[in-house]
Amino acid sequence: MLLAAVDLGSNSFRLEIGRAQDADRGAHIERVGYWKETVRLAAGLDEHGRLSKRAIESACETLARMNERLRGVPSEHVRAVGTQALRSALNVDEFLLEAQHALGHPIEVIAGREEARLVFEGCMHTLPPSPARRLVVDIGGGSTELIVGEGFTAQRAESFKVGCVTTSLRFFRDGVIDRTRFKRAQVAVSAEIEEAVEQFSRAHWAEAYGSSGTVDAISSILRAEGWTDGTITAEGLLRLKQCILAAGEVRRLRFAGLKPDRQEVLAGGAAVLCAVFDTLGLTEMRPARGALRVGVLYDLLGRRESRDIRDATVERLQGRFGVDTAQAARVARLAVQAAALLAPAASEAAIKRLAWAAALHEVGFAISHNDHHKHGAYLVQHSDLPGFSTNDQERIAALVLAQRGNLKKVAAVLEDPERRAKVMALRLAVIFCHARRDVALPAWSLQAQRGGAELALDRDWLDRHPLTEHLLEEEAGQWDKVGLKLALRSG
Repeated sequence: MLLAAVDLGSNSFRLEIGRAQDADRGAHIERVGYWKETVRLAAGLDEHGRLSKRAIESACETLARMNERLRGVPSEHVRAVGTQALRSALNVDEFLLEAQHALGHPIEVIAGREEARLVFEGCMHTLPPSPARRLVVDIGGGSTELIVGEGFTAQRAESFKVGCVTTSLRFFRDGVIDRTRFKRAQVAVSAEIEEAVEQFSRAHWAEAYGSSGTVDAISSILRAEGWTDGTITAEGLLRLKQCILAAGEVRRLRFAGLKPDRQEVLAGGAAVLCAVFDTLGLTEMRPARGALRVGVLYDLLGRRESRDIRDATVERLQGRFGVDTAQAARVARLAVQAAALLAPAASEAAIKRLAWAAALHEVGFAISHNDHHKHGAYLVQHSDLPGFSTNDQERIAALVLAQRGNLKKVAAVLEDPERRAKVMALRLAVIFCHARRDVALPAWSLQAQRGGAELALDRDWLDRHPLTEHLLEEEAGQWDKVGLKLALRSG
């Protein structure tokens, strides 16, 4: 089974294609293709936080080339993720519209902690197994992730908005490097990550690893210059820093093992790594090859083999907020049935989002029974949910918000026929399950129509369930208020 991961990083775009081997005896993915292009997306953000037209065009040109490399890989086996530059871009929707067309696949913008989780999983799959707790530091173009975990599980993870591109642009934009600027850069990074000292200090792990381009580049320099065997040590890092300062300018940076595409961001990346070493008290760090794209591949493999971490995440959230899981399961079953009638062509991903929304539709009860749908939507959208992209969380939150009350609050969602069908399906399921016990519906039909839908139910059953009939009539009135119809027919 071929799988592909596209990492839209703030510095580079990377494509990795792998083949799942012996998945039944334990997942292993063998690389069969790799492609990397330096895009410097973070450098394309203007002073207003918007990606420039040129940055978008350049990114799309790269993605179009990746599109060609992806031909032959089933679309459901491809996952593309965007990181810090896209998290911070105010015109991210404009970018995604063009970028997804160029790539030919959906692009998910993932939260910082989700990026950290995937980085850790990717690194652990490329390192020898160990019972030791491990620290992983991932220095990207626009953010730095710190993770501590055991096995393949990240136990502590944080993302900070400092990276090799952003630090280089902030402190060495004109190409000049001096001791004052480097110190300012290092202090600025230390200030960002200082709050994490307690969580990620030496007391919490036994082995330290680094991933991404900055760590790989510095490790290669130290090895090529003969300063270490590739291990990044405090002494080797200090020696590199002194040589960078001696060069005085970005264009004069010359090191054995330094690739041309890393020259512009080496000073910024070194400042970030120096700050990490000083702040966390590191003495050495070994490079790890896995990183985000490999984590995405293994996460994708889990989804294809029904080991979807998102299911476990939803279960944990239910437990954390005391959700009535029996009621959630009732609503989910009916909502999925209704959606299949209203939108039979809906994608598997869309149906999963509906099922998760139903599973979490009462999570807001933990705050208050009044307006619980609003509280629930907030919790779903803003909680750290491993496995979910920010877009997933927004869409699920919109369904949780839409489960009851006035539909005007989700008017934008209703403009999309498929999303409108899921809203109607969830609302009807909540109504049918209002008594919080199993419901045996008689023969019923639900059919989408232009401008709405028609629901047909047995007359005798409705006579035995007058409250349900009343709630359905009120529901029809809510759809009328937004210019859509829910026609009720009995016979």
